[in-house]
Amino acid sequence: MKTAQSTILGVLGGGQLGRMLIQSAINYNQDIHILDPDPNAPCKDLAQKFSVGSLKDFDTVYAFGQNCDVITVEIESVNTDALAKLESEGKQVYPQPHILKLIQDKREQKQFYQQHDIPTADFILTDTKQDVVANQGFLPAVNKLGKEGYDGRGVQILRGTDDLEKAFEAPSLLEKLIDFDKEIAVTVARNKEGELIAYPAVECAFHPTANLVEFLFAPAEITPEVEAKAQEIAKDVILKLDMVGILAVEMFVTKDGNVLVNEIAPRPHNSGHHTIEANFTSQFEQHLRSVMNWPLGNPDLRCPAAMINLLGEDGYTGEAYVEGKEEAMQEKGVYIHLYGKKLTKPFRKMGHVTLLDENVDQLKERANRIKDLIKIKSYS
Repeated sequence: MKTAQSTILGVLGGGQLGRMLIQSAINYNQDIHILDPDPNAPCKDLAQKFSVGSLKDFDTVYAFGQNCDVITVEIESVNTDALAKLESEGKQVYPQPHILKLIQDKREQKQFYQQHDIPTADFILTDTKQDVVANQGFLPAVNKLGKEGYDGRGVQILRGTDDLEKAFEAPSLLEKLIDFDKEIAVTVARNKEGELIAYPAVECAFHPTANLVEFLFAPAEITPEVEAKAQEIAKDVILKLDMVGILAVEMFVTKDGNVLVNEIAPRPHNSGHHTIEANFTSQFEQHLRSVMNWPLGNPDLRCPAAMINLLGEDGYTGEAYVEGKEEAMQEKGVYIHLYGKKLTKPFRKMGHVTLLDENVDQLKERANRIKDLIKIKSYS
């Protein structure tokens, strides 16, 4: 399992996930090349080589990959045909291009679960708004765009017939609305040798309007039986995909204790940011280890943790400043991560805070206080 020190890892995407991946790679003298469409992306000054270009353009992705030995992603929305050609020419591409292509389409993703006996909510495939209207007896449901949905975009909750006007006029799916008890996530990782690990489940709480994770608590407050079931399902997903890399598996815990897969992300994910301080091996180091075919690291928690997303405040657009940062820095167990984004806008992911505390009740109280303390605003 030895990898030459000169091996170049190419990453499609130069946002905050790439930035935190580079921070882990520095410890191993691992060179990383980045491709991103934004000339001011968070990775621009950190990568050994930073290229500006479209992640969806075949020629751009193919040319970028020529100078890399191993290629991975920090976002799913990339040109998989270019990656497949690179793979056919001997480049190591993880996650594998055909898996990325499947995950890019939520319709394909759901059918994969169905075909492989992976528990998930019932669904109906729809091609037009009229198809959704024709299946109104299936409501309440969630209407999800097949492609291009991201961070809450491309998702509409249709509780009744009055909501049908919000249905998508595009290939989508109608997924039964689950009356769940909790939303959890389990991150799993697998290398080329087949070594497989799973992180303890975390509990996610979503922003009421932005449909983004607002809080995350680790460990999740679930029974040992539900924890075991969630871990087993997450491992089953990555094995049935035969995927190499890191995979975040988002799940619903129903009121009767069942666990259903919601969606998956084949890369480091918001639900694993706390692992930088809270776990023996962060999700970013694990991603690096898995795609480089290094031994995987121990995923266990060192300490209970909360993660608070720092989103741009509603009503503020422009050059960003952080309110409450210095006060928060004085507290024990508070770790602030800012993503290097100079401009803020409402609900833009600008950073996160990890909070460690042995007392779980105190952890939740402090997390709410930190959320109210740190605000991302603009000068204008």
